[in-house]
Amino acid sequence: MALFLPRSASLSLLRMFATTALLGGLALSARAEDPLKAGFIYIGPTGDHGWTYAHDQGRKAAEAKFAGKVSTSFIENVPETADSERVIRDLAQKGTKVIFATSFGYMNQMEKVAKAYPNTVFMHATGYKTSKNMGTYDVRTYEGAYLLGVVAGKMSKTGKLGVVASIPIPEVIRNIDAFTIGARSVNPNITTRAIWVNSWFDPGKEREAALAMIAQGCDVLMQNTDSPAVVQAALEKGVMAFGWDSDMSKFGGKAHLAASVLNWSVIYETVLGDVLANKWKTTSYWWGVKEGAVNIEDFGPATPPEVKKLAEERRDAIKAGKLHPFSGPLKDQSGKELVAAGKTLDDGFLHGMNVYVEGVEGAIPK
Repeated sequence: MALFLPRSASLSLLRMFATTALLGGLALSARAEDPLKAGFIYIGPTGDHGWTYAHDQGRKAAEAKFAGKVSTSFIENVPETADSERVIRDLAQKGTKVIFATSFGYMNQMEKVAKAYPNTVFMHATGYKTSKNMGTYDVRTYEGAYLLGVVAGKMSKTGKLGVVASIPIPEVIRNIDAFTIGARSVNPNITTRAIWVNSWFDPGKEREAALAMIAQGCDVLMQNTDSPAVVQAALEKGVMAFGWDSDMSKFGGKAHLAASVLNWSVIYETVLGDVLANKWKTTSYWWGVKEGAVNIEDFGPATPPEVKKLAEERRDAIKAGKLHPFSGPLKDQSGKELVAAGKTLDDGFLHGMNVYVEGVEGAIPK
């Protein structure tokens, strides 16, 4: 049996259906335009003024660039243990479509979670494992270490340099070597010693290591740790030091010679831009001075203009591809040739660096 409605009722129903369809379309449009969720996992606190701080500055810059298109979140102080797998998995379960893990020790856990979430992009910092939906990224911190070494070699009066080192992995060994190479390029008699604190962020241990090296006669200090404790100790004891990963001059004052500053935003913006454009593919980034990921900045008042000029000239030479810190002739600390004159250590060797160069004293911890 057919049902006939008055014209006014028919128009009301049509309007209702049209309104419902319109609202449904708007809802679908809103969902289609929801921001891409990107999550960041940090080894330390965002206020460490070092590694994690630099990553977080990069996160903020990327979010600002893609305002309205990308929303970011972060979890700090995540240990490099099985617990990090839970954190990574939780982000993926909540619909985070791009996940950045910012420390080496997250590698195996991220690889495991990536297999379970094939439609999520995973990016691991400083690692080497990749898959269809997992890439790697890093910056050439050794270029910054080399430039700090150039300044240190010019500024040291005792000829003894010190490095507060974190964990004996290739990245840190490479930085100690590059620092020494830079220093010896301007003062061949320079020597470097390192004290290992076996932690990325432990202000107490970092301070103790700095004070121990100062007591041994080291008058210029570099660090591969994350807190400003080293520059603070240098200021207290009347020696010199460098900011690492970011400007630490407000902690080091007149003791702060310069800083090796990392700009992670160039990588984060590239990755997120590719994901938004649906053109992301597995990539291993290793960017440095040339790409704007590493720079020597924030020269302190104690650094003479001519030393600053020299460091900047070396930086520009690296940027132009005319200088590589690990070009020969180079020897290891036993005197054995590492690379001959006119040749350069390749990235494969540098990624697995496990030897001290000539001028570094002591042994690499086993």
